[in-house]
Amino acid sequence: MRVKDLPTTERPRERLLSRGPSALADRELLAILLGSGFHGTSAVDLAAQVISHCGDLTSLSRSEAHRLLAVPGIGPAKAARVAAAFDLVRRAAAEPSRTRITSSSDLASVAAPLLRGHSRERLAVIVCDARGAVLRRTILTEGGTDHTLVPIREVITSVLTSGGASFGIAHNHPSGSLTPSPADLAATDHLCLAAETVGLRFLDHLIVTDTAWRRIPTSSPSPPATSGATALEP
Repeated sequence: MRVKDLPTTERPRERLLSRGPSALADRELLAILLGSGFHGTSAVDLAAQVISHCGDLTSLSRSEAHRLLAVPGIGPAKAARVAAAFDLVRRAAAEPSRTRITSSSDLASVAAPLLRGHSRERLAVIVCDARGAVLRRTILTEGGTDHTLVPIREVITSVLTSGGASFGIAHNHPSGSLTPSPADLAATDHLCLAAETVGLRFLDHLIVTDTAWRRIPTSSPSPPATSGATALEP
C-alpha cells in the first residue's frame, strides 16, 4: 500500500509531526528521507529494503551514496539525501559541546568578547536553554559613550523567539567605571520581574570594561552569584 493511501494519522511524516520521531520505526524515518517509493513499492517498503541491503542501520549510516544505488528504486537524489543526512549527524556529534553558563564568571566570559574595545555602550543578550547551554549571543542595542537603553520588551522577545529558557545580559562602560547607574539598577529589577512573568530564568546583568566586570545587584532576596569587581581573563 502506498503511504498516501494510508489514513493521515498513520503516515510517517504526519506521525512525526504530531508525536515526535521517537514514535517511528527506523524504516519509517528513512522513508521520510526518501520521500517516495517506486512501481507499487511504498516509501516505507523501499526504506526497509535499503536497510536490509546494508545489513542494519549502523552499516547504512556508514555507507557511501554509490552503494545505495544498487537498490532498485534508489536513484542519485535519494542516495544523496540519505548520505547527507547521516553525515550531518556525524558532524553534529563531532562538534564541541555548547558553552554552558553556570556562574556570573561564565556569563562574563561569553559576553566580554562582544563588548570589549568599543567606544559606545552596547547591550549583549546571552540566551540559554534550561541547562544553561548557550543558544544565542547577540548585541541588541548600541548607544552613546555613556549610556545605552535596556529595552525590556525587546530583551524578553529575543529570548522567547530564540527558544531560550534562561538568559543574562551585559553592557560595557567605555569609561572603565564599574559603578552601576540608577538606570542600570532599575533595568535589572525590571528584567527580573519581566522574566518571572513569562516563565524565564534571569541569570545576571553585568557591567563589562576592557579589563574587568561586575555583577549588578537586584532587589531580589536571592544571594548574588558573584559580588564586587572581577578581572577579565585575557
